[in-house]
Amino acid sequence: MTVEILSVHNHRVKQWAALLDRKHRDRENKYMIEGVHLVQEALQYSVPMETLIFSLERGLPDDISPYLQQNVELIGVSEAVLAKICDTISPQAVVAVMPKSKTAEMDIISHYRSLVVVLDGIQDPGNLGTIIRSADAVGASAVLLGKGTVDLYNAKTIRATMGSIYHLPIVECDLNTILPLAKLQGVQVISTRLEQAVSCYDADFTKETWIIVGNEGQGVSSSIAQYADQFLHIPMPGKAESLNVAMASTVLLFEAMRQRRISN
Repeated sequence: MTVEILSVHNHRVKQWAALLDRKHRDRENKYMIEGVHLVQEALQYSVPMETLIFSLERGLPDDISPYLQQNVELIGVSEAVLAKICDTISPQAVVAVMPKSKTAEMDIISHYRSLVVVLDGIQDPGNLGTIIRSADAVGASAVLLGKGTVDLYNAKTIRATMGSIYHLPIVECDLNTILPLAKLQGVQVISTRLEQAVSCYDADFTKETWIIVGNEGQGVSSSIAQYADQFLHIPMPGKAESLNVAMASTVLLFEAMRQRRISN
């Protein structure tokens, strides 16, 4: 039986709306996703879902119904409620409340021939989402989020991933702890930098490799760069001064994929 909530003053609505704020997401260990595509991806990949909220006026989308899990709470709401709990100006017809996932850091280290993207202080949600999407596209093992990186569960970040958030492990961790452990396991750690760096096309990505990319303005911090075995730059014969961090990460990831395919 579907529960209906029409009033924006309902206590459940207030709880959902609070999840738009990071401190409430952290406290409740929950977040929200919006739109048919993201909800469908979560259901298809059997990601735990707490509550599925849909517009009573527009109905539950046909693309969602075949994947609906029996243990998911189903709630129909008014358009006013959707507007209250969504981050977008024109909300889509379906929203879901999700418990945060947890992947153990050591599980990442144990990946065979791992290719991991390590993010040090990325601030823009769009950049974070795009990097996750690129990592997913090349079949990377994981994405690690260091301290100071924008919240993974920011609505803009989640939208930018286009569902890739559910396709590979994404772990928030202390880079000063996990990078030394990875190096002890024989992982090659490389970092982007212009000074004393070699071309990314001269690097060997066929080994177990973790790629560190840094803050949009400051780059990789010195405290994290100390773990790098090698520094890379991306040759640019044109007149552009630089690439943004999401574009640079994508170039490195696809070069790693190219080398690994040739070596197989």
